[in-house]
Amino acid sequence: MIEFKLDIKSGVPFYRQIVDQIRYGIASGRLLPGEQIPTVRDLAVQLEINPNTVSKAYSELEILGVLDTQQGTGTFVAHKEVEITDSEKDRMLGQICDELVARGQQYNLTLKEIYEHMQRRIENE
Repeated sequence: MIEFKLDIKSGVPFYRQIVDQIRYGIASGRLLPGEQIPTVRDLAVQLEINPNTVSKAYSELEILGVLDTQQGTGTFVAHKEVEITDSEKDRMLGQICDELVARGQQYNLTLKEIYEHMQRRIENE
């Protein structure tokens, strides 16, 4: 199971963040076929958002064949492989970098300092 989180500062709609987290969870193997995910109501309460937002995300994923909702039983990960395209990876990486730079600026860190720190981390791996 994945832990759902929303970033209110990213500018990405909440439903899109949920869709992305589920798709990336499946693609990475953290969500497995047949695994039950939280109900619309449970996830809405957990994330403190409107249930319609969660419902919109789940509906989009059902249309894509990624989720399967069984009335009275719950919503499950479908037995369909999810591939993340290079353009999707690039978009997600761009969002992550934007968030990193914005957070760094809150602490008066320059882009150069962030870059140098990342270089040191790469060298230490």
